Amino acid sequence: MKWLHKDLLDVSQLSHAEVMAIFETAGRFQELQERPVKKVPTLKGRSVVLFFAEPSTRTKTSFDVAGKRLSADTFSLAKSSSSLQKGETLKDTALTLQAMAPDAIVIRHWCSGAARFLADRLDCSIINAGDGRHAHPTQALLDSLTLHQEWGDMAGKTILILGDIAHSRVARSNVILLNKLGAKVRLCGPRTLLPPAVKHWQAEVYSDLTEACKGVDAVMCLRLQLERQHDGLLPDLREYARTYGLGPRHIDVANPEVKILHPGPINRGIEISSALADCTDSLILDQVSSGVVVRMALLFLYMTRKGDE
Repeated sequence: MKWLHKDLLDVSQLSHAEVMAIFETAGRFQELQERPVKKVPTLKGRSVVLFFAEPSTRTKTSFDVAGKRLSADTFSLAKSSSSLQKGETLKDTALTLQAMAPDAIVIRHWCSGAARFLADRLDCSIINAGDGRHAHPTQALLDSLTLHQEWGDMAGKTILILGDIAHSRVARSNVILLNKLGAKVRLCGPRTLLPPAVKHWQAEVYSDLTEACKGVDAVMCLRLQLERQHDGLLPDLREYARTYGLGPRHIDVANPEVKILHPGPINRGIEISSALADCTDSLILDQVSSGVVVRMALLFLYMTRKGDE
């Protein structure tokens, strides 16, 4: 498939066929993970700027590893080491980066729409690594790839997304992508952590965790984003853990061999019990591995989109 997109801003841009093409490309890179020398010259001479205005460990490292394994030059820019700290606008930072002629910029920013802001102004490819509460397309892609590798076709599977839905760009992108792939999506969390517009999402909404878990094929726990909560939405962590922390009793009512996911970092004993995080049906570490190959696939597709690979 000839890749026609310049930027990846959200999964809503992608057709089902394009998602499958990403998975197929990621699958080809999977074999590279097993080699003694985990590197190919595919993007030699290309450059990727990792512009992370918010803290990140998994996503930033994953993109860095993905770029290096494709032999691209990667350059990291964090808020603390950029002129944003000195009051420079995002527009001026973008223009400065453009003058350095990168082939792609991977951006994480606290403002929803920051990735589109850059995409509308710059000629290079922009890949959204999370913008405010809006979207996290690469996380959704790696989550679905992880399940795709387990099940193949996801049509008819039921997947529960549990926790802090209101502040989660991961939840938003996953709801869109899982529906696109034919899965049924459920959401569960405290009323204060559900967004007002959730009734318009393509998902069933539950307030009782045991009911939400009945008959599901996978449960995706979300991190409690306490840094985004300023209105006393969650006054008591112990009460949250008691009511919405995923434990063995909830899995007992799910389908056999139910899969457990979490985008990380995990707050053990609050969002999920250690017993489930480490169980044989946990795909949490598989998600990390999927993250590298999905991001390799995206860098490859977006940085060679003119057919000059």
